[in-house]
Amino acid sequence: MAKRAVVLLSGGLDSTTCLAMAKADGFEPVCLSIAYGQRHSVELERAKKVAAIMGVRDVRVVTVDLRQVGGSALTDDIPVPKDRSEDDMSHDVPVTYVPARNALFLSMALGLAEVVGATDLYIGVNAVDYSGYPDCRPEFIRSFETMAQLATKAGVEGATFKVHAPLSGLTKAQIIQAGVKLGVDYGMTHSCYDPDAQGRACGRCDSCLLRAKGFQEAGVPDPTVYTDGVR
Repeated sequence: MAKRAVVLLSGGLDSTTCLAMAKADGFEPVCLSIAYGQRHSVELERAKKVAAIMGVRDVRVVTVDLRQVGGSALTDDIPVPKDRSEDDMSHDVPVTYVPARNALFLSMALGLAEVVGATDLYIGVNAVDYSGYPDCRPEFIRSFETMAQLATKAGVEGATFKVHAPLSGLTKAQIIQAGVKLGVDYGMTHSCYDPDAQGRACGRCDSCLLRAKGFQEAGVPDPTVYTDGVR
């Protein structure tokens, strides 16, 4: 029986690629999706579809209302930035940053890992393509591993937790190319921060622009369904 790993799965391009990589590494994935009050909740529907198509047998969904915390365009009444240049994206932490989100997500994944007897966690963070999110940096991932050893029964008893962030040093184009080699169908993923009522991508937010740029640079057709009049 394959060793288990907990994979954080949002239904987006990065986390779906990360799931494919975990499977390629020989792990039996236990997928964890978080319903945190995000305005782009369509991604949770995509996460379920991704898990089913990729043959994941154990899928968990945890609900936590980060709208009660706010402070982000994804969880509060703050406009999602649109039509920004790459230069604009590369300066400062964007308003789409959700305070302490990855620390919270990894903590939940860590708890689940203890329950299912896993010591490997996968997260699709990326620190290259202008995200600017402090909780996507390699130093955060390494520090979380240290914390995991101190904060868990398994760690105290000698288990060593490993947080895999295989996309960390890759561009979006490189991520897409790697996923295509692993057979990922990106048409089932969702990345937009501000989709319409039908779940179609706006084509103008930072995430949409970086995703489209990634497909173009990777030389892979973009399967994204955009709102009327976009692309």
